[in-house]
Amino acid sequence: MYRVAQRDPRIEKDIPMKRSCLLLIACSFVFSADDPYAASLFQKHCAACHQKAEAAGRIPQIEELKTRSQRSILRTLQTGAMQQQASMLAANERQFLANWLGTPVTMELQREQISNACPPGAAWKNTPGWSGWSPGLVNTRFQSTEDAGLSGADVPRLKPKWVFAFPDTTLMRSQPAVYRGRVFVGSQDGTVYALDAATGCTHWSTVVNAEVRSGMTVAEVAGRPTVFFGDSSGYYYSLDGETGKQLWQLRPDDHPAAKGTATPVFYQGRLYIGVSSLEEGMGFAPGYACCTFRGSESAVDAATGKVIWKRYMIAEAAKPQRKTKRGADVMGPSGVGVWNAPTLDPERDTMYFTTGDNYSDPATSMSDAVAALRMSTGEILWSKQFTANDAWNSACGIFPGTRVDGGEKCPDSDGPDFDFAASSVLVQLPNGRRALLVGQKSGMVYAVDPDRKGRILWQSRAGKGGNGGGIEWGVASDGRNLYAAVSDLDFQILPGTGQRQFKIDPSKGGGMLAFRVDNGERIWQTPAPGCGAKTACSPAQSAAVTGIPGAVFSGALDGHLRAYATDTGKIIWDYDTAREFQTVNGVPGRGGAIDGPGPVVAGGMVYAVSGRGQRGLVPGNVLIAFAAE
Repeated sequence: MYRVAQRDPRIEKDIPMKRSCLLLIACSFVFSADDPYAASLFQKHCAACHQKAEAAGRIPQIEELKTRSQRSILRTLQTGAMQQQASMLAANERQFLANWLGTPVTMELQREQISNACPPGAAWKNTPGWSGWSPGLVNTRFQSTEDAGLSGADVPRLKPKWVFAFPDTTLMRSQPAVYRGRVFVGSQDGTVYALDAATGCTHWSTVVNAEVRSGMTVAEVAGRPTVFFGDSSGYYYSLDGETGKQLWQLRPDDHPAAKGTATPVFYQGRLYIGVSSLEEGMGFAPGYACCTFRGSESAVDAATGKVIWKRYMIAEAAKPQRKTKRGADVMGPSGVGVWNAPTLDPERDTMYFTTGDNYSDPATSMSDAVAALRMSTGEILWSKQFTANDAWNSACGIFPGTRVDGGEKCPDSDGPDFDFAASSVLVQLPNGRRALLVGQKSGMVYAVDPDRKGRILWQSRAGKGGNGGGIEWGVASDGRNLYAAVSDLDFQILPGTGQRQFKIDPSKGGGMLAFRVDNGERIWQTPAPGCGAKTACSPAQSAAVTGIPGAVFSGALDGHLRAYATDTGKIIWDYDTAREFQTVNGVPGRGGAIDGPGPVVAGGMVYAVSGRGQRGLVPGNVLIAFAAE
């Protein structure tokens, strides 16, 4: 989403990377054991010592390195014995090496390793929950008064009840789940926690291979609570909800750049999982012919991890194409990642989801689209595209007319990067018909008819849109209105040059809107309050939105979590999370920018993560549990 004009390839902060809408590539790209790019890094920087027979016994050879965990190799390169030798590598290159060499490992922590362990033998509770991306299959992100335990009248009295801090963490990507009196949450360092919903004490803690990327999903499998989620290396996991023991792990797509961003959805013994990628961030890389990833959706047996069916969003595998007009080699078609949790319609044996852009030419028909698949077989029933010819990768640059390193690998289509990250929302209309509500990075919100192959019912503009905005991670609906927060993240311009630099613009972005679901009429619009005197601040509101009767919650990159009255849009509660906290587990805790996951509401409490240490924003490492006083 951004670039610095004079880029030193060894400096990670200058590498453009996408998603939300672009992130630093560090700790975001994983390569499989047969990936030639990672292998070339090893040969160039490591093989002289680690493939040298006479060094055996003194220096671990490649065979031994491959028995170690990816986590331990990365720590050695970042802060351990090989820190000096690896200093010339960018952070993403260190990650490449660690994931190419290492082995995925899951480890349950012993009780004595947990600083704030709950009393042993704690029973499960029959209390309200929020056990996935949304409380239900239709992805409204709206909790009823009974299950929320709160109404709009209670919201102004919300105060932190307890705060949990995550070690070795600067950004929070994973949305927590609440299930039978416990909160399940994952962190940047790959640790998953089961916390007591009322007190924040820890029932168990398990470490997986990489950063927990998706939201958490909890469901009963064979009579036992089971936890499901994805990580940044493309693996999805099943853990025993009682103990944290791994039941299975699965990589639904073997592409080296695959990511487990989409929160899995559970229904009747199956998980429905979308796969995304950050391969488009390799558009600038020397020697890399972009691109070969194809987004997909899979149905998985929740008990065993066995794939029941898998459907690619691009039917044909990528193959060499004609060079770009600037002379770069091209592989394609590619892209169309699935970033979001699907919306399920079991009565019609149908699932709905939205898709991302293409990474290279030729552009395809299912990019930037809403699509419907048959739940039982994965058959494509229909798709509705909203932005055609949207082939884009990091070589295209973020702003119109900009290019990274000459932009040789930018597709000739040079699309606007208007992919979807937000799930669709299925609602019943007053006239008896149904609608899918969707928000796009273009800044548009739409209602389409799921029973007429996505025919557009109405469309309204919520924001300016662009690489940094429009609608990002999720909208909410109470069945009457659609509630959407606007990102429109922007960057400042260097005085006198007309060239934009990588510095967040504190005066651009943000805002909250409500639209009628039957005709798209704008009910109200509330501008962002602004950053004031804050530094490293953006008012953009890219995090997913959450609703309860009378109030809708939206987090912002300025660190504020706010609640808006659903009838007027008035801000009725505003809490600045960018502060230090005393935590229940004794780890130093601080909130920061809020992005990605939205708050979860259940049993009279609001659970929200805070921290986004990327793009010059304020880092953080906390889960805050609010209750009304």
